[in-house]
Amino acid sequence: MGRFVNEGDVVEQEQKRFLELLKSHKGVTVLSHLRPDGDAIGTSLGVYHILKNAGFRVEIANYSKELPRDFDFLEGFNKIKNKIDFDESLIITCDSGSIDRLEFDLSRRTIVNIDHHKSNTNYGELNIVGAGAVSSSIVAYYFLRDIFETPQASAEAFYTALLSDSRSFTTSSVDKSTFEFASELVELGADPAKIAKMMKSRKSLASIRLLARALESLKLYENGEIAVIKITAEDLSQSGAKEYDREGIVEYGKSLATVKISILLMELDNQIKVSLRSKGVDVSKIAQSFGGGGHKEASGCSIAGSIDEIKDIIIEKIKESGVLN
Repeated sequence: MGRFVNEGDVVEQEQKRFLELLKSHKGVTVLSHLRPDGDAIGTSLGVYHILKNAGFRVEIANYSKELPRDFDFLEGFNKIKNKIDFDESLIITCDSGSIDRLEFDLSRRTIVNIDHHKSNTNYGELNIVGAGAVSSSIVAYYFLRDIFETPQASAEAFYTALLSDSRSFTTSSVDKSTFEFASELVELGADPAKIAKMMKSRKSLASIRLLARALESLKLYENGEIAVIKITAEDLSQSGAKEYDREGIVEYGKSLATVKISILLMELDNQIKVSLRSKGVDVSKIAQSFGGGGHKEASGCSIAGSIDEIKDIIIEKIKESGVLN
């Protein structure tokens, strides 16, 4: 079955229940979290193509009005809407640790929750949560593999999700099973060289200008163990960049030799969006203390306040937590 939340009889029961839910609804709506990353987009598109290929009536949506163009090469990307058109469909959510991150009103809908965050709140009627898996695509693939065919479009989408959330196979959760999963996707038609090129070699000039402005703000704290990078509303405006162009900038702070935790602070929608990355340090609890979540080495949250106030608050919380020790 691969690295997965459950094994054997439990998975078979979940798969049986999933098929019952599919048959009892007039269609399927596949959703991913607000401001989606590669894992959210890749996993949701992978699920979309599997069910479409199996003959189901399927739509795919995300509440965000703008999606990161890094993933527009994936088949079906232009099918992602920012509204739900199906009234009585089964909802399948991908890569969302809580229902709030989806933004849609799902209060009267039946939800199948597919995710890999250990902070997942199990908000679905059926929760397929592989806490600890490198990517939500792994959870989705191994759950669906034995009941439906995986078309090439799904393999490419899942591989993109894996490459994105594993930071190109560099996170501490990457192990032998990760490469076994990648190998299966390649056998199904995913082209690693093409996907890597499309994700890494199509940056906009605006994103490079944003990177330059962001790196000018980089400062070190706590004897060089914490790096802080700021992106202001003016930085976005002056560079011409979009919010999603911030992707990867926080990693520059983490790349410094002494740094254990890198923090990216971005002014967005009257709040400060906080991205936390680390080298083996558990930053998920820091994010959770501010209503966010994520993974041990990659988490985030949003906090109201000024960018400098939030910087001080986050650094103080890190010091109080003792995670640097």
